[in-house]
Amino acid sequence: MKTRFSSLVAIKKDAVQKRERELQQAFANKEKASQALQDSLKELQTIQNPTKGSMQQLLANRTLLSRQRNIIKHNEEWLAFMENELQKAQNSLKEAMIEHEKFKYLELQEIESILKAQKSAEVKRLDEVALMTFNRQERKRRAS
Repeated sequence: MKTRFSSLVAIKKDAVQKRERELQQAFANKEKASQALQDSLKELQTIQNPTKGSMQQLLANRTLLSRQRNIIKHNEEWLAFMENELQKAQNSLKEAMIEHEKFKYLELQEIESILKAQKSAEVKRLDEVALMTFNRQERKRRAS
């Protein structure tokens, strides 16, 4: 049954579906960030400290370690950001679902009031028909 809230319910349902897609994307991004952090930590473990060699090789190794630590720091920040985005997406979905449920409830209330009004009108019509039938039968009985 179509009510004045039907279109709003459809819009809110679309908003919920959009928020669900955003949440899935945020979760995927968080997983990518987590994987990048794990990969950079593994890469750091593969770098071996030189036990002998020239000063230039030692400085190159030190630069490589420093660069890898910067990558790890960047990936940790990225992961923290993605976790924050995931939390925002979850909250947004929750709010959208609440809004959707509110309008579904309002729509249900309006449908119930429409059905109640229709039922009341039907009862009145049936009472009217019954009264007309009764009056007709009463006239026939009096005429006989």
